[in-house]
Amino acid sequence: MNMSSADPTRQSRHVARLMLMLLLAPALLWLLGLIVLPHVELGMLSMRARVAPRVYEPSLAQFRTFFEEPLYWHTFMRTALMSIVATALTLLMAFPIAWTIAKLVRGHTKSMLFVMCLIPFWVSETVRTLGWMILLRESGVLPALLVWLGVTPAPVELLYHDATILVGLVYTSMLFMVIPLISALESLDDSLIEAAYDLGGNGWSILRQIVIPHAAPGIVAGCIVVFMLTLGNYLTPTLLGGKNSQWFTEQIYTQFITRFNWEQGAAFGFLLLALSTAIVWAGLKLSGQKFGEVMQRS
Repeated sequence: MNMSSADPTRQSRHVARLMLMLLLAPALLWLLGLIVLPHVELGMLSMRARVAPRVYEPSLAQFRTFFEEPLYWHTFMRTALMSIVATALTLLMAFPIAWTIAKLVRGHTKSMLFVMCLIPFWVSETVRTLGWMILLRESGVLPALLVWLGVTPAPVELLYHDATILVGLVYTSMLFMVIPLISALESLDDSLIEAAYDLGGNGWSILRQIVIPHAAPGIVAGCIVVFMLTLGNYLTPTLLGGKNSQWFTEQIYTQFITRFNWEQGAAFGFLLLALSTAIVWAGLKLSGQKFGEVMQRS
């Protein structure tokens, strides 16, 4: 009697497990084919050296080249610092926008503001970056406006500076910071803020003691996404920074495409992955957040 009643239960569990595996199969195949296998191949490439035509042997020469060449070190550290600064600027600019959408407006105005954040992403990153080049180049709109206002006697070249690269990186990453912040701030109960004001709190103390701790998972999630996108960005630093951009992804592109040195490019790619992982890990430790909880907000 017990066995006959247990068989249908066991069979239903088996069917449910089979259905779950079928549902996960496309995602698992995508992860295996497009992420795991290419990285395994890159890992093998990064740890071999060519000693003769079509002859290779295991070697860590590519990693030794990175540590021995100052240009690679300088570009590596510059990319990391610029990415951290761009992430911090994106957070500072996105927080008021997210607060306005989550707490200050309702109805159609809220939808309209959210759509306004999405509109720049209806076109590709190439078009958006070229738009900034049209605005900032010497014969562009902004230098002409500065001359018309009397700020500068002649048009000035605003491209190919670090500030220009940061402007482009913040602009292209803004939406990926705004969305997790909105998600985190919408769950904040307004009565907590009202009670804090009733107890004598001011704007700064409420922001520091209530709003930021509550929104911390969303802040960290947005920072992780923006930092990773910025660190791995190639197009925006190259176009807006020109030959002086000195972005590490450009070094990777040069090794793969220009010099056909796939072993060196693979080693650089893994170094960039290690850098991204280390900084994200440090950010999680400093903020006291857990990676699983943070990713649920992103």
